[in-house]
Amino acid sequence: MGVGAPRRALVVCGALGGGLLLLGLVLVVVLPGLVELMITQNVQIRPNSFLFNLWKDLPIPFHFSVYFFHVLNPNAVLQGEKPVVEQRGPYVYREFREKRNITFYENGSVSFLEYRRFYFQPDLSNGTEEDYVCIPNLLVLGAAVMLEDLSAPLLIGVSAAFTFFKQKAFLNQTVGEILWGYEEGLIKFLNAFKPGFLPFTDKFGIFLNLNNTHMGRFTVNTGVRDISKVQMVENWNGLKKVSYWNSDQCNMINGTSGEIWPPFRTPSEPLEFYSTDVCRSLQLEYKEMGDFQGIPVYHYVAPKTLFANGTEYPPNEGFCPCRQSGIQNISSCQMNAPIFLSQPHFLNGDPELVEAVEGLHPNERDHDMFMDMHALTGVPMNVSVKLQLSLYIKRVPFISQTGRISPVVLPMLWFEERGMIGENIFNKYYDMVVLLPAVMGYIMYCIVGLGGCLLILTAFLLIRSKEDAPKKALPTEGPQNGGPQDPSSTPLLKKDLNPSVPGDD
Repeated sequence: MGVGAPRRALVVCGALGGGLLLLGLVLVVVLPGLVELMITQNVQIRPNSFLFNLWKDLPIPFHFSVYFFHVLNPNAVLQGEKPVVEQRGPYVYREFREKRNITFYENGSVSFLEYRRFYFQPDLSNGTEEDYVCIPNLLVLGAAVMLEDLSAPLLIGVSAAFTFFKQKAFLNQTVGEILWGYEEGLIKFLNAFKPGFLPFTDKFGIFLNLNNTHMGRFTVNTGVRDISKVQMVENWNGLKKVSYWNSDQCNMINGTSGEIWPPFRTPSEPLEFYSTDVCRSLQLEYKEMGDFQGIPVYHYVAPKTLFANGTEYPPNEGFCPCRQSGIQNISSCQMNAPIFLSQPHFLNGDPELVEAVEGLHPNERDHDMFMDMHALTGVPMNVSVKLQLSLYIKRVPFISQTGRISPVVLPMLWFEERGMIGENIFNKYYDMVVLLPAVMGYIMYCIVGLGGCLLILTAFLLIRSKEDAPKKALPTEGPQNGGPQDPSSTPLLKKDLNPSVPGDD
């Protein structure tokens, strides 16, 4: 029994170590698949998935910040001098997004209308909605360029209409009026004269149709059949491509609707999304690895060719007619008004654009767009989209309001849509897709390590026991070995106990 117990202990130790090591190795193979399955089930668009409510009501706090280019010398501009502008703002709005009319289809897609609402945030703003700013009058200077090919009598009539409705080349209105609309007699007249000519009723505002309205019906993939296609736009308002531009490539509706992307991303994959605000798909490219509050993220930025003209970047030829590189003519989706899209302060644009307007200071830190994404799930942690709207203005003969304006692309405003995952959502998200897989991974490697240690210990003890066995079996030195015999160790014979005495016989 004394010999069998240690052997049984070694057997148990070895078996336990081997079992734990085998279990750990199985987990090494199986656990990544389990984590992938867990993420796949939670990022699919279905009512019971973890991210469904995040996708449906977007509780991530979004802020919409607007910066105006206040024109300091409007009268001098009318005389042909270089515009001088001063940036005003930001005027910050809390943006709420909500999806309605959500409809699931048997082909693995879902459609929805997403509504946006904006609420002014005085504590985050540098100014109030009652601040007055001076910017070019889109109704006058935009219309003048749009109508410049009309005959002289008609142009004189347009100028007379502007005069009758007291329209000038530059607006001096409040921030709230310019953004969200103000009563305008000219708008009422044009709608009465030709109903449907303008997308406004009786008000005019740059973002009038943005507040408390939807962006059209998106139909996207749910990812139930193929997780690599989750969130990808299948059509917008029933269209697989738009018709604003001059090439099929530029008209394509690519990527997602701009909120969440497919999981398991790699750095070689660009981020694409379709923006209804600018009527085209935009693309961000991977720059570097980053960290967001302990979560590893991919950092994406806008490529320098985003708004390059067709000469510098041939794939953008379909967005032409083009002017200088760094601005995109979006008149085809803005009622033919000569509006140009760019990065703020003409970042990455032709230096000529910056030199033509005094007061512009482009820099990547303040004006580049970026996105920090958890590549494993496709969920953005921190995102900032920054775009600028400019108006091409010039003198148009027979329209007196244009004076002697020299041709220039004059910035009106730029805006930033900024979103960062909130603390409550972040904690749940972190526990589900970061902490839990990490803990499971640690447990897996602990099991492998413990199993390996037990096997090593078993092997060590087994070797020791084999080394000790010969020593215990070695016989005591005696006569057969040529050594002296210890009398005390010699067995006593019976005759020794009863010696015979001579004479007893």
